Amino acid sequence: MIRLRRLKSGDRIALVAPASSFPPEEVAAGVAELARLGFEAVYDESVFETERFVAGSVETRLNAILKAWQDPSIAALIAMRGGYGSAQLMPFLDPGLLVEGRKALIGYSDITAILWLYQRNGLAAIHGPMIDRRISKGPSAYDEDSFRRVMMSSEPAGDFTPPQLETLNTGSATGVLCGGTLTQLMASMGTMWEFDPPQGCVMFLEDIGERPYRIHRMLTQAAQAGLFTNVAAIVFGEFPGCNEPGGDPAIRDVLRDFMKEFRGPVLFNFPSGHTSGPTWTLPFGVQAEVVGGPSPSVTILEAAVE
Repeated sequence: MIRLRRLKSGDRIALVAPASSFPPEEVAAGVAELARLGFEAVYDESVFETERFVAGSVETRLNAILKAWQDPSIAALIAMRGGYGSAQLMPFLDPGLLVEGRKALIGYSDITAILWLYQRNGLAAIHGPMIDRRISKGPSAYDEDSFRRVMMSSEPAGDFTPPQLETLNTGSATGVLCGGTLTQLMASMGTMWEFDPPQGCVMFLEDIGERPYRIHRMLTQAAQAGLFTNVAAIVFGEFPGCNEPGGDPAIRDVLRDFMKEFRGPVLFNFPSGHTSGPTWTLPFGVQAEVVGGPSPSVTILEAAVE
């Protein structure tokens, strides 16, 4: 695993838009919050472009990312938002630039596609807050502590157990943490960049606004594709908006029932990605320990940055 460049006070961070467009005022608010954290946010004016349901043409979005990857004064990139569009860029993203620069592209949701590109090329990846309605809203919308522990320290983040974490299956396991938004992972299947988790991994899965049968359908696809065969542990996110209207079935019960034959710990309600409260920053590509039981826990055993 190749560690990413550690962020430090005064670093320049590029705001990029690999996917959907966003309200323009989110940029100024995001710049201000990053300044409070000690960073200088920069962006190309092309970030404001729109084209139907994406933030500009493929060429526009691609050029901004490549420019930031190649600029030695840029320490990391943060996505403006998810939505749709990252998969369009995949054929044109140069893995060599990723490895050479070791710069994080922080995001979740649709950005899952690019996070997997990092991991499949041997780098750590950062499943963390984006600008739109997260960093732009301040610590009420993203967890500052986990962001600092993951991005600004060369020491392992250690105990990463949120108070609302629940156990669906008991047990303990250690493995490489990987995953992302379930919809995006399943959309990658059959492509040159399909999700192929490493043996013995800890898989993190989350989503938003999908009815229980749709989540069940994607999990069934994942199981039939053999994705769970060599997985040591599973950590599910909050899945906001995924209960059936009226509350029955609840997504928690659907996930518990689907995983009842899984031989390893399964946890639920980890607040990363789509969350109802502050979203936590998770480092992918590093070793993590998961314990399921009366006191469930997640421990990050390796640093993602140096």
